Amino acid sequence: MKTLVIIPTYNERENISAIVPAALACGRPIEILVVDDNSPDGTAAVVIEMMNKDPRIHLLSRPGKQGLGKAYLAGFDWGLARGYEALIEMDADFSHRPQDLPALIDGLNGADFAVGSRYVEGGGTVNWGLLRKIISRGGGIYSRLILGYPLNDWTGGFNAWKRQVLEGIGLDTVMSNGYSFQIELKYKALKKKFRGVEVPILFEDRRVGQSKMSFKIVIEAFYRVWLLR
Repeated sequence: MKTLVIIPTYNERENISAIVPAALACGRPIEILVVDDNSPDGTAAVVIEMMNKDPRIHLLSRPGKQGLGKAYLAGFDWGLARGYEALIEMDADFSHRPQDLPALIDGLNGADFAVGSRYVEGGGTVNWGLLRKIISRGGGIYSRLILGYPLNDWTGGFNAWKRQVLEGIGLDTVMSNGYSFQIELKYKALKKKFRGVEVPILFEDRRVGQSKMSFKIVIEAFYRVWLLR
């Protein structure tokens, strides 16, 4: 499948020059789209320099910081318009490991979408504090109980989608923008009877840079689940 890995960025200059070549070296024929929200640290300039050396790298620049969900939606639209058959969400900070990309891509061989899961056998997290574990695991259990589908990792953001799923769920109807964006995508896909599979991944805390997680994002996720239901 013609595969596009979408990496949203905001002030990820320190990470982007390393994550892009690492992802391209994963052993699968992929291309990469960086969706940058006018990062003050010059992330886009680093991407442009890499683009000039490798045609598999692309850049979508947006005028300002608009949130993770909107960045992915813009990336999905860009990829679908150019005929990509599989589209993958991936963080820039190495919390999503490039070595897990092949298993995630292969998961699409027998499913419509593949979830990089921390909460199935073989998956896990590294260097997480107790509070973050409680929020992540609790959010998944909460979503599973309210939404009624037996998915273990609702909140994870390392996911692969066949184009027919993204076309079928109605991306223009997606309302979430923060932590709940991943929950909404999965819920809409399952509700439309698309088949998902959970692929074990190891989620590592970011190497450098500042986390975009906030209390506001967590609260949005909790009330958004009820709105979805």
